[in-house]
Amino acid sequence: MPKIVKAAPVQTVITTFEMTPGTCQDLLEALTEAYADFISKQPGFVAAGLHVNDAQTRIANYSQWQRREDFLAMLRTPEMRERNRRINEMCKSFEPVMYEVAETFDSD
Repeated sequence: MPKIVKAAPVQTVITTFEMTPGTCQDLLEALTEAYADFISKQPGFVAAGLHVNDAQTRIANYSQWQRREDFLAMLRTPEMRERNRRINEMCKSFEPVMYEVAETFDSD
């Protein structure tokens, strides 16, 4: 489970996917399979979560990596390049963006 902590020693990547409701479930299954079978086993992987909006037109993916280079190395593997080509066919667009946690809040 991702833990969002300010100044955590991890690289945060948030990826948004835009698709039609008709392809949302297929894309969610492809992403779930990619994490279960490949991404979660890559060096530097820490945690991830997938979120679907009510209209099933967007999926948000939050992932954490030990280092920026670990995430980039995973993207460059032949397997992930092939998976990304298939994922791209199921959605209008997707964009991974690296972030630093600027602040966190809780109910305490």
